[in-house]
Amino acid sequence: MRLWPLVFLVAAVSCAKDDTDGDWGDTDIYLPDLELPSADTGDEHCDEVTPTKLYISPDDSNSMSSPVQARMAILDGWSSLGSVPIRTYEFMNYYSFAYSPPTDHRLAVDVQMVRSPDSPTDEYVVQVGVTSPTLADEDRRPMNITLVLDRSGSMSGEPLQMLKETCRAIAASLRDGDVVSMVEWSDHNAIILDSHEVSGPDDSKLLRKISSLTAMGGTDLHAGLTKGYQLAEANRSADRIDRVVLISDGGANVGVTDIDLIAAKAGGVDEDGIYLVGVGVGSASTYHDDLMDAVTDAGKGASVFVGSEAEADKMFHTRFMSTMSVAARDVRIRLDLPPGFEIRKFSGEEYSTDPSEVDPQHLAPNDSMVFYQTIRTCAPELVQDDTALGVHLWWKDPITFEQHERVYETTFDALLGGEVGMLRKGTAVFEYAEGLKAWRTDSAEGSLDRAVRALELAEVAHPGDADLAEIRSVLDAVGRAR
Repeated sequence: MRLWPLVFLVAAVSCAKDDTDGDWGDTDIYLPDLELPSADTGDEHCDEVTPTKLYISPDDSNSMSSPVQARMAILDGWSSLGSVPIRTYEFMNYYSFAYSPPTDHRLAVDVQMVRSPDSPTDEYVVQVGVTSPTLADEDRRPMNITLVLDRSGSMSGEPLQMLKETCRAIAASLRDGDVVSMVEWSDHNAIILDSHEVSGPDDSKLLRKISSLTAMGGTDLHAGLTKGYQLAEANRSADRIDRVVLISDGGANVGVTDIDLIAAKAGGVDEDGIYLVGVGVGSASTYHDDLMDAVTDAGKGASVFVGSEAEADKMFHTRFMSTMSVAARDVRIRLDLPPGFEIRKFSGEEYSTDPSEVDPQHLAPNDSMVFYQTIRTCAPELVQDDTALGVHLWWKDPITFEQHERVYETTFDALLGGEVGMLRKGTAVFEYAEGLKAWRTDSAEGSLDRAVRALELAEVAHPGDADLAEIRSVLDAVGRAR
């Protein structure tokens, strides 16, 4: 069977069935997120009997860095767009989708679908949203946070200022009982705060330490990380969430020893870990994101980019819980499609018929995993009103590691007659990311036409949406630069 890139949306799924027995079979093939040749719907190998079961993943860390870098590169001038990574799944992670949270403290699924305008007889656009429960800050567990701070010479000026703004945003989000340690590293490392239990938001001692930070010297990332993890380990307790927050301009190279260290501390099967959050700072033209992409993959935490005080506040104050906490561990998602269906386009990083080829993903509280795909069938005559489409979830409780499972089933008729608001926004985000890739490669007229049309439809569905306003400002800047 061949897999095709896919566009996929989620909204209103029905007929929920909980705690069913999972089946990890159907191990057939694995393909990464690639654009593949167009399908031949007359292919004699069309399988009209075997249901299609695909395991899907957005990314093996909660990465959200590239949309911020792209926005900065475009709005600040065009010189650095060519060096900015544009990862579509990071755009889907970064922008917010207002799915209804579950009412039973488990995970909720929403699916939305429309016929594809490119091929309305055999292609469908589907979006799947998997949403965690809402968790208020006062209900979260205490945190053990270790800040590992790059103060090498390259951090002088704007990077150091963004490092401080990130630390201040974290300080504003803490509460009585949280423990904070700080390690700074350049050509040597120093502990500047050890096991400090804060008094609440904006702890005065913590703020003084943040204000005193300066940039100087060379780079010894390994020593800084080693000392940071030693402090994090020393302060571990069963009732705390453990996080190492690495803040750097990415100028240092991460060695295999550091990756092994981070991965070893991130927790194995049924073992809570010290998750690493990577924060990139500096300008989009000078930041090297390879470091954060590598270490956060190993550390099973978020990768973000902070280029302004407002961005620091957004990621570490407004979205503190979704950046720093975990609501569900090792989330696995299987999309169950009728026989003959394949993926044409896919917003995530991985999909496969073999679950062992797809990394599970932790899901934060107050957050959603969103998958946008286009699916195509080689046997359109088999699709009837009552043809089934399903989503199968497996995940673990973040504290007890108890295994949970949920199955959602609906029909093509129910989806095609249902709500499409979240799908409209997902289409806008997806086409925005794909359009920027096309513009970067070939800045010809029309490179972003699909993104503009998708944005217009999304703005009608979501008037006043801040994310869409941001996308509009970037696309308008592109238009003025033509």
